[in-house]
Amino acid sequence: MRIAVPAPFVVFCLAACVSEPPPMVVDDAALADATQGDDWLAFGRTYDEQRFSPLTQVNDQNVGELSVAWYMDLPDDRSLYGTPLVVDGVMYFEGSYNVLRAVDAATGELIWDYDPRVIEHAGDRLRIMWDASRGLAFYKGKVYIATIDGRLIAVDAATGQEVWSTMTFDPELPLFITGAPKVFNDLVVIGNGGTEMGAIRGFLDAYDAETGERAWRWYTVPGNPADGFENDAMAMAAETWTGEWWKYGGGGTVWHGITYDPEFDQVIFGTGNGAPWNQKIRSPGGGDNLFLCAVVAVDATTGEYRWHYQTTPGETWDYNSNMDIVLADLEINGRTVKAAMHAPKNGFFYVIDRENGRLVSAEPFANITWATHVDMETGRPVEAPGVRYEDEPVTVYPSALGAHSWHAMSYNPGTGLVYIPAIDFAGDYGDATIDISTWQSPDWEFDSGVDRLTVDVPADAGTSTLKAWDPVEQRLAWEVPTPGLWNAGTLTTAGNLLFQGQADGRLIARRATDGEELWSADLGSGISAPAITYQVDGRQYVSILVGWSGAGMALFGSIGSQHGWAYKAQPRRLITFALDGGVELPAAPPPAFAEPLVGEDFVVDEALAAAGESPYAGYCMLCHGAAAVSGGMAPDLRASRIVLSRDAFTEVVLGGGLLESGMPQFSDFTEFQADALRHYIRSQVPSPSSR
Repeated sequence: MRIAVPAPFVVFCLAACVSEPPPMVVDDAALADATQGDDWLAFGRTYDEQRFSPLTQVNDQNVGELSVAWYMDLPDDRSLYGTPLVVDGVMYFEGSYNVLRAVDAATGELIWDYDPRVIEHAGDRLRIMWDASRGLAFYKGKVYIATIDGRLIAVDAATGQEVWSTMTFDPELPLFITGAPKVFNDLVVIGNGGTEMGAIRGFLDAYDAETGERAWRWYTVPGNPADGFENDAMAMAAETWTGEWWKYGGGGTVWHGITYDPEFDQVIFGTGNGAPWNQKIRSPGGGDNLFLCAVVAVDATTGEYRWHYQTTPGETWDYNSNMDIVLADLEINGRTVKAAMHAPKNGFFYVIDRENGRLVSAEPFANITWATHVDMETGRPVEAPGVRYEDEPVTVYPSALGAHSWHAMSYNPGTGLVYIPAIDFAGDYGDATIDISTWQSPDWEFDSGVDRLTVDVPADAGTSTLKAWDPVEQRLAWEVPTPGLWNAGTLTTAGNLLFQGQADGRLIARRATDGEELWSADLGSGISAPAITYQVDGRQYVSILVGWSGAGMALFGSIGSQHGWAYKAQPRRLITFALDGGVELPAAPPPAFAEPLVGEDFVVDEALAAAGESPYAGYCMLCHGAAAVSGGMAPDLRASRIVLSRDAFTEVVLGGGLLESGMPQFSDFTEFQADALRHYIRSQVPSPSSR
């Protein structure tokens, strides 16, 4: 029997047959799949954190044909150093103050945005935090962001609507978050920073991905023994501390460097420096001070301690281990090592067996003078004499910026090399200006327990390189110089390519095997973010956020300002490339350098200026730079007319006149303190004859 089918029904059936496939499900299996290259699903692309893409459409033979496919101007943004994610043809990224955007990954068209209104929520936290985040997470239809002010927020990926929000720490504590959350097993984990701002005890939290309820917390350092210990690990750690360390918090914050290892169902993370840095204060009898500056593994489901390896026992230089931890199987001495690779601030490259935490190898990858080597029998660094500034100040390599900071390293399984943005910059350590016996933890103010930086750091005080490191042989394969000090993280691909954004504003593509430069593009501003690559409809793209930012350019004065990326002088953008992209990128304004105002009617009161030096270093330097020389994070106050006017300056600092722009309000300051800051700032303006 023949059945007549109505025409509309036929149309419906045809439409159903050619409809779009269901949305991709980003779950544990997808996040562990290193073979697919269409998407960039996590901070390091996949759980192994290798930042390696198997895509080959763009390769070492044709990379010279890359050009701009699309770009997105971000006029309301300032600092941009995060890693975008790409899921099913949609890109998700954070701008300044955690503003989240979803855009079409092939065209850059905005789909939705979500503003967590960080400045409103932060309050006094604006005093201690920067304005950027290193990344976000995606899991089962939700985007997860950790805001600088301390909230963990789940956002519906399809609509941009908030699903849930939870505060991750006591808002009375001077903590903040700049790191990317990690998601696995229906849990979201996140840590925080703030060690230098108060009596801080570090921890790592895990939250239910569906509800935002906290599942577990693992403290990184022991608390007051009188209160009992949360677990056996804390009791063990307490044996390595002396004095009344808990009054200073201890430190050990987990502000970056979190990796999920699905093979052993464990979270491996790096821990931070001590609170304060100076061990003479926090643990006067010495000791290893577990678990500071360590790589720690805990059970992913319960948060129970598994193992640890401490990179810098009894640290006293801010040599934290919050740098990324990359997983790979390495063939070493005839056996396969389930390796965790780690290049922390202290300058050694570590290969750790992630099954049990045993040290496999450790060799210096950079110029270091604080230690001579790592004793492989004990696993401990052999320190050089006098480096703990026991009796007098000392200059050692590296500085508190580290031989490698948070800028991501990448690993290419094809070349067998790890690509590290390395820094060669010495640090001065001492405590001659500090009364150790009476020192108190700061209260929402930068104070590390060592002599403060109060002078401008010359532009030529340090250098940087891009290093290709062989983790099996523990040797340098090749290196190339990079501009300035503060260069972005790396991306590597199966196309034998290595991408890195530089402090001079260029995005460089190099041959991964030997480092030869194959292509570059001038993006018009300093680059602090790492690039990603992905594929939509068979076309490969390379995308990067452009916005000069981070501690290395904010804190140190001329070493950060040398490139001319002045505050809001150059545009912030998301720029995406493809072969034969064909889009012309508008030219950016040229580098701009501050021209301090003469202010002939302003007479510096030397006593007031001296009184303003310490509060400037404690409250203002974080954004405005050493000796009032801005690296571009905030306005250069030597060129500010607001500083010349007592009324205008008081309105901004005490009254919150620029709060909406992110300038914190110091309502508890006295007018004397405000005057002292003004006179200190003006004292840093060179006389006309010396310019």
